[in-house]
Amino acid sequence: MAKVTTIIDIGSNSMRMVVLEKSSRFSFNLINETKSRVKISEGCYENGGNLQEAPMQRAFNSLQSFLNISKALKSRKIICVATSALRDAPNAKVFINKVKNELGLNIRVIDGPKEAYYGGIAALNLIHGEEFVTIDIGGGSTEFAFIKDGQIVDCISLDVGTVRLNELYFSKNDYTGARNFILEKLEEVKNCGHDIPQTVVGIGGSIRSLSKIIMNKNEYPLDILHGFSYSVDLNSYVFDKIINAKNNNTLKHIGIKKDRYDTIKEGAFIFKTILDELNTKTVITSGVGVREGVYLADILRNSNCKFPQNFNVSVRSLLDRFEICPRQSAYLGNNAKQIFDVLKPIHNLDDKYKTLLVIASKLHSIGTTLNFYKSNDNTADFILNGLNYDFQHSSRVTVAHIIKFSKKRLPKETELEKYSTLLPNLETMHWLSFMISLNLTINQDMSNPKVTYKLKNSKLRVAFEKSIYVVESDIKKLETPEGIKVKVVL
Repeated sequence: MAKVTTIIDIGSNSMRMVVLEKSSRFSFNLINETKSRVKISEGCYENGGNLQEAPMQRAFNSLQSFLNISKALKSRKIICVATSALRDAPNAKVFINKVKNELGLNIRVIDGPKEAYYGGIAALNLIHGEEFVTIDIGGGSTEFAFIKDGQIVDCISLDVGTVRLNELYFSKNDYTGARNFILEKLEEVKNCGHDIPQTVVGIGGSIRSLSKIIMNKNEYPLDILHGFSYSVDLNSYVFDKIINAKNNNTLKHIGIKKDRYDTIKEGAFIFKTILDELNTKTVITSGVGVREGVYLADILRNSNCKFPQNFNVSVRSLLDRFEICPRQSAYLGNNAKQIFDVLKPIHNLDDKYKTLLVIASKLHSIGTTLNFYKSNDNTADFILNGLNYDFQHSSRVTVAHIIKFSKKRLPKETELEKYSTLLPNLETMHWLSFMISLNLTINQDMSNPKVTYKLKNSKLRVAFEKSIYVVESDIKKLETPEGIKVKVVL
């Protein structure tokens, strides 16, 4: 696998490109993302499915720019896939051959189930969850991938998309016809033979735009779409507002961006119809899709298209890019586990917090690369955006705040107010703050000292093999949660 790889996805409405750089065997990070609204399928559904000249030229010109970016970033491998627009078009080879002959780029047209499969791979590896169905609404089709017990068990593609719906029904104000069309196609999903999960992972530009509006309406504290979840029942009114919008001014007032005016009503209509019919309770927003799925299928081809167990690509990527010493990272992670476990009889925290404490302990020092002073704040701010994949928003915010308050003093309630809906209670944050502070203080001289812990009568005895003055004196300064005292012994 090339170190820098470019993935291009030619959709019916938008053409998108991601450029990804490997930092270790399974680890990577995004170095470029580019989108062009070429609308390659514009006018095709009214003309026997044939691609029209002007949209094809827009797509060709955009591909030229995409390839320029890829070359400038020293990409050694380019994978270009095309979905509904090209697989449906009788004259698709005209465009494919022109691109191959003049740009030297091979376009691989994938079928609907394969498109669903790639979206499923992306969600399976980069979204936190074990059982859900992905829904990817595009311009020409909508794809479904069923995930159960961490495996893709089925992939379905329906010829239902925003551009298709617009040209066949919405342009004629035939909402009843549009709904019946969707429901008829949806029978294939309902009769697929699988239990339909009540959680949907939503993929695609229309679904991300809807999530952004819901975030704003609810004054959500974290400006991150990937991993954002919401209740369908509590937010269905947002769909209705968009579907019933009389004009673009109304859409603007709702908060829809200008480049979505032409497809957002159709997208909202399709998504709401599907969610209602499938009795969906929760939607998780995905910032990844076919492009990332194509990439993951490539780098994970020898491991059943799944990351190894307990591997997190975001954590590994940050450790790689900030060149965190593996020996120090391993020591802090193991020490965090020991501290958490020995104090469990007092703090009684769920083991999920042990995982977050270990991650915070390993990543705490990346802020010093940005600026030594206020490094904890630097790290916390970076973590909010840097833990991109396979993290619930609550976990991401918790890790950031564990690091932020890892210097002797416990957080105050007022300091947690902004993210209070995503953070655990104050008592839990006190314990997590104390445990990481103790962990970092013990290894303050970076000697990875041998240390043992013993809890007796709410007193934690920390025993060192040999005296380390700066560590011993700073442990005494640590602010502790209620009900625990710390004593250093030799």
